[in-house]
Amino acid sequence: MISNLGTWLQNTAQMLLAYQLTHSAFAVGLITAAQFSGFLVLGPWAGKLADRMGQKRVLIATQLLSALVAAALAAVQISGRLTENELICGALGTGLALTFAVPIQSAMVSVLVPERHTRAAMAMNSVSYNAGRTLAPVLYLVVLTSVGAEWAFAMNAASFVLFAVTVATLYPYEPTPEARPAQAWSGLRLAVHRPRIMLLLAMVAAITIADDPILVLGPSVAHQLLRVSSTWPAFFLSGLGLGTVLGVLLPFHPVMTRAAAIALGVLGLSVLVFALGISAWLSLAATIVAGTAALVTGASAQTMLLHSVSQQHATQVMALWAVAWAGSKPIASLADGWLASGPGVRWAAGILVTPAIVVAILELMLGDKPRHRLRNLLHRYRAARSAAWLS
Repeated sequence: MISNLGTWLQNTAQMLLAYQLTHSAFAVGLITAAQFSGFLVLGPWAGKLADRMGQKRVLIATQLLSALVAAALAAVQISGRLTENELICGALGTGLALTFAVPIQSAMVSVLVPERHTRAAMAMNSVSYNAGRTLAPVLYLVVLTSVGAEWAFAMNAASFVLFAVTVATLYPYEPTPEARPAQAWSGLRLAVHRPRIMLLLAMVAAITIADDPILVLGPSVAHQLLRVSSTWPAFFLSGLGLGTVLGVLLPFHPVMTRAAAIALGVLGLSVLVFALGISAWLSLAATIVAGTAALVTGASAQTMLLHSVSQQHATQVMALWAVAWAGSKPIASLADGWLASGPGVRWAAGILVTPAIVVAILELMLGDKPRHRLRNLLHRYRAARSAAWLS
C-alpha cells in the first residue's frame, strides 16, 4: 500500500503539473497514455519474461528501475527544468517497469492464499492499490504547500525501494525458470478458444476506459465547468479511490457476472454525472460511486480469470488482463484529451463510457441458454475449420 501511495503521489503530481504547464486536457491525456503505453506494446511478452528469468527477479528489478526514474524526476524538478517532455519521459520509464511488474503481482496473489480466499485477496489487492489513490492526492496538496512538488517524486522513489526489499524478504518462493517458457501470445490463443475469457477481458478494458475521464478530465471539469479551485481534481481522484475501498465491503459472489455487469453500467452512468459538471459536490459523489462499481466489476472479473485457467497459465492470462486493464489506458487517455479539446468535456465522457454500457447490456441480455448455444456454435465452427484444414 505504501508503494501504491507513492505511485499515485507521482501520478497526481504529473497530472497537475502537466495542466499547470500547458492548460491542456490533451497534455494530461498524453502523459497518462505514455505511462500505460508499455502494456499495449509489450504486455504480451510480460509473462514470457517472468517465466524465463523468474518472477521474483523481474519484480525486484522493475521496482528498482522505477525508483531510479522517480529520483531523476525529483532531481529535474529541483533544478527547475521540469517540462512536459520530462514528464512524458518519466511516465514512459515507470510505465515500462509497471508493464512487467503488474502480471507478476496479480499472479502472486493466488500463491499467497488458499484458493477459497482468492476473491477476498484480489479485493484486498485492489484496496491496497486504491487506498493509495484515495490518500495520495490529498497528501500531494500537503507536500506541495509545505516542501514542494519534487518531494512527491522523491517519496515515490523511496516507496519503490521499500517494496523491492519487501518482495526480496517475503516472497514465498522463487520458481525455477522454465526451460521452455510460454510463448508471448499463448495466453491470447487460450483466450480465443475460451469466449468467456474474452468477455471478462472486455469487462476489464471497459472499466479502464470508463473511469479514465475522472483522471484526465478532472482538471478541465473543475476549471471549465465548475469554476472551482484547482485542488478539486485531487479530490476527484481521492473520491474514486475511496469508492473502491468502500466497494470491498459490499457482499457479492465472485462468479456473479450479471451483478458485475450491473456494476459496470453503474460505473458508466456515474462518470456521466461527474462530467456534467452540475456541482462540485455532486461530481465528487459520482466519483465515489464510480470507484465502488469499478471494484465490484474488476475484482469479479479478475477472480474469474484466475479460476478459469490452471496455475500453469495464470501468469500468461494475467498478462492479458494487464493488457486489457492498462493497455486500453493510452487509447482512452488520448481519445479523452483529444475529444475534450474538440467537441468538449461532456462529449468526451459520453463517448468513453459507451463501451462499459454496451458490455453491461450485452452481458445482461446474454443469458445462460443463449451463451450455451453460442459456445456450441463456436465449437462447431472450430471443428469444421479443423476438418477443412486436414482435408
